[in-house]
Amino acid sequence: MNDPYETSETHLERLLGRALNSFDLPDAVIERLDSALAHASSMRSSHHSAGLHRETYRHTYLLADSTALTLWELVHNTGRDGAEQHELYTDEHEVRLAASRLRRPGGAGGTDKAAVPPFDHLDPTADSLFESRFEPGLGGSLDPSFESDLAADLELLSGLLTAPQTPLPRVYHPDNSADHARRVLRRAENIDRPGEEIARPLRAAFAHQITQVFGRHGHVEGKDAGFTLYEHAFLLLDGTETSLWEVEHTASPDGRHMCEVYAAQSAAREAMELRARVR
Repeated sequence: MNDPYETSETHLERLLGRALNSFDLPDAVIERLDSALAHASSMRSSHHSAGLHRETYRHTYLLADSTALTLWELVHNTGRDGAEQHELYTDEHEVRLAASRLRRPGGAGGTDKAAVPPFDHLDPTADSLFESRFEPGLGGSLDPSFESDLAADLELLSGLLTAPQTPLPRVYHPDNSADHARRVLRRAENIDRPGEEIARPLRAAFAHQITQVFGRHGHVEGKDAGFTLYEHAFLLLDGTETSLWEVEHTASPDGRHMCEVYAAQSAAREAMELRARVR
């Protein structure tokens, strides 16, 4: 049910497109689903007898407002000549009621129309999976294990948004990189700028990449101030990588543009925080 390459938008379109009753879904539900960011699907029950095949699925969507919305899909073979049919519902009790009203497809003469008994009267061996997810009776509450499964799905969907992105590989440019490193260090005005132990290996740099990591404008003591953090990444002749972290800001006492360089990103960010408080 879960295609890792299918977007939530495509998944929803496919779901609505095959449902016989998609036009019965409330407009408010469809509008909310337009903001779906991620989704997860799972089978909730399966019943297969000599004449009737019935399955239910839960499709949970994580929306842009951090809430979740669930659609319940009922799949059965009660169409003409046993064709597969799909129905969608917004409530678990509705899908149970719809399933309880299903009739077995007709036999060779089309006369087998015996109704499937309600869920609370089904033989537990015939539909134990579906029965195990609900308390007896159509008005019953959800089984605790069902709520636990739902929480697990929501945690999975939230993880899709909070998981850190895999960093892209660096693209280095061989462009007089050793001289670039020298110029970065030379324009640093901070007293605790990297010393000779950092500068020495950078003389063997043969490629580099410049990336803006942070940029913000604000007010420091009532005056405009801008902060920009750059990473200067260098590839050395021995195949190792190292970086210089440059802070450009206008939070100097006279408001002029200043450059500070650090060997670690944490030190550069601490310097920005300090400059933002004291001018």
